[in-house]
Amino acid sequence: MAEAPVIHPEPRMLVDGKLVDAESGRTFENVNPATEQVIGHVADGSSTDMHQAIAAARRAFDETDWSTNHAFRAHCLQQLQDGLEAVRHELTEQVIQEAGAPRMLAENGPQVSLPLAHAITWPIAEIDRFAWETTLPDIVDERSGPTRRVVRKVPVGVVGAITPWNFPFEVSIVKVAQALATGNTIVLKPAPDTPFHATLIARVIAESTDIPAGVVNVVTSSDHLVGEELTLSPLVDCISFTGSTAVGKRIMEKGAATMKRLFLELGGKSAAIILDDADLPSAAMVGFAVCAHSGQGCAIPTRMLLPRSRYDEGVELVLGYLANAPYGDPQDPGNMMGPLVSAKQRERVLGHIARGVDEGATLALGGGPPAHLPTGFFVEPTVFTDVENTMSIASEEIFGPVLSVIAYDDDDDAVRIANDSSYGLSGMVTSGSLDRAMAVARRIRTGTVGVNGGSFYSPDVPFGGFKDSGVGRQNGSAGFDQYLEIQSLAFPAS
Repeated sequence: MAEAPVIHPEPRMLVDGKLVDAESGRTFENVNPATEQVIGHVADGSSTDMHQAIAAARRAFDETDWSTNHAFRAHCLQQLQDGLEAVRHELTEQVIQEAGAPRMLAENGPQVSLPLAHAITWPIAEIDRFAWETTLPDIVDERSGPTRRVVRKVPVGVVGAITPWNFPFEVSIVKVAQALATGNTIVLKPAPDTPFHATLIARVIAESTDIPAGVVNVVTSSDHLVGEELTLSPLVDCISFTGSTAVGKRIMEKGAATMKRLFLELGGKSAAIILDDADLPSAAMVGFAVCAHSGQGCAIPTRMLLPRSRYDEGVELVLGYLANAPYGDPQDPGNMMGPLVSAKQRERVLGHIARGVDEGATLALGGGPPAHLPTGFFVEPTVFTDVENTMSIASEEIFGPVLSVIAYDDDDDAVRIANDSSYGLSGMVTSGSLDRAMAVARRIRTGTVGVNGGSFYSPDVPFGGFKDSGVGRQNGSAGFDQYLEIQSLAFPAS
């Protein structure tokens, strides 16, 4: 492993405008998954700390003009953008070290560089473009006479944002920017595996912006249940959660008592459908996707659907590609794949691989920890062939570098297999004919579909899923709506 650059992580939380230690004084370790070395410590917040943050966010929403002052919000968000740009290098190095994110995805991809380019700037511009109020045509009511109607969109209130470890900065900054741009206050609870990106955001807010005290709060904790206080608190109006389907269902259940508004971006088991007229050598390269960040992405296509007539040809190509996938030290800019985030996650992935073998799929490539990487939580690029869609490796989200290759008979069969999933987050379709690819894509029941290599990753494109992949959308105007309530006013027309 190359020697990792020295980082200077912020160990404190942000509560009511101040960078603070945990009330108890406790901290917990942050471990680099590539080296298994501790890279720093961070405040280990408790339920008491979380309740203080919630109370601060409630007070800031109720007692300041943050919710109504559009120009001030844009000003503060621009300060946040500028402040994060100033610490871009430190942010990048922290994400590489705490998440095991490959440098190529941090410096030139969705871990840091892409969200830093548009996650805040797009919402700033949208503040001026968004239809905050709409006037409907006047009507004549028999009881009240001529009536004018106005439909307003207003902030939901206090947002509890709970974020995952796989793309920590990207997910956190998208939630923070959209919640703030729409006039809400927020309490951010990052995953215990990746707290430093969040405390760096906190430090920038505290030291480089005019965001009022309490508008943004960041609580770090080794205890996942501290985040559940956001779901249970009657002072929190909305939960914005990205993570596993199991936790999303728990949030939905626990939030029912206080009628929480929910945005849940959950798991996926996306299918890449390669039609029989596709340029197979090019199309099969989508198999590399499971290597990107070790397959730790909710929208990664982990099922490859190949026409039965070209199955052997496609498998040969995929095995050749993934056998040569560059992986290892995430500090190396040539590697597309680093470690899994933790020893626990590695054991979980290896358990899924073992079940795939037990179920009768053919382990055609990989399947274990790489012998040449004895340190770090690595798993080899892994390919299963002869996979049936009913097998666990084809139906369950593995969140590792594991590809299941499935044969299909015709377009209808491909659509049936792709849709035969409890998930519905994303997918891909590739064909030599755009019309044919679009016809198949329109039948796929997922929130996003990439067609013939098209990318849906953009700040103006709504992202989210059908079925067990979640509720609601982030990004675009739909993402703004996620953090807003609708109020209708009716008054006499003059």
